[in-house]
This record gives sequence, C-alpha cells and structure tokens, in this order.
Amino acid sequence: MTDQEKFEGFKQSLIEENEQKYGPEMRNSYGDSAIDSSNTKIKGLTKEQYDKSGQLRQAYEAELKTALSTGDPACKAAQTACDLHRQWLCIFYPSYSPGYHKGLAELYAADHRFKAHYEKIAPGCTEFFREAINIYCSG
Repeated sequence: MTDQEKFEGFKQSLIEENEQKYGPEMRNSYGDSAIDSSNTKIKGLTKEQYDKSGQLRQAYEAELKTALSTGDPACKAAQTACDLHRQWLCIFYPSYSPGYHKGLAELYAADHRFKAHYEKIAPGCTEFFREAINIYCSG
C-alpha cells in the first residue's frame, strides 16, 4: 500500500469517526448538504493541507491558553486564536461565515464532548473561547 493510499484510508476513517461522534448533531444543526460538502472537502485534502491543519490547531490552542490567562476574550492573543481557528475551519469546511463560526462556538460550549476537549487546555476555556469567537465574529 502506498503512502497516498494509506492517507486516503486515513481520511475516510476520519470522516467515519466524525460521523459517529458528531454526525447527528452536526447534520441537525447545519443540514446534510453542509456536512456532505465538508466530507467531500476532507476527501480532497492533500497531506500538506492536513499537516497544516494540525499546526493551526496547535497554534490556536496555544494562543487560547495564553489568552485565557489574561481573562480578556478581546485581547490580542484571544483574537489571534480565533483567527487561527478560522483558518483551521477553512481547511475542513467549504464555506466559512461568522455566523457558522459563532454557532460552532455555541456547540462547543453545549456539547460535553467538545467541552471536554477545550477544558483540557485549561478550566473555563470553552466559555472563554465562545466569548472570544463572538467578539471576533462581531468585528
């Protein structure tokens, strides 16, 4: 099996795992068409794009941790985290909008699975990030 074939299998596994974990909520919130478009975009990712997504995730989480220590969701680090998060979203989702970004932040805060991820960064991170995204998307 070539590296490309392995990567194609990996992307398919990623889609299937995401559908199992979050599919019903995401499809209910955003519709089948949006999720199917996202899955198509994931299938088309290059290895370089996927690697970039990992770098962006690490960068926005690091900025978020720094920002959280200030207590100010409008601070430069928080807004940088939101912009890095937007860039990360654009790798996976076919059409970014501030409304979509804000809705996703609400989902992060409402769904215990997403919240658990952000709370590992630091306690209170999920709500802080939601506030920061709301500020970012309102500007």
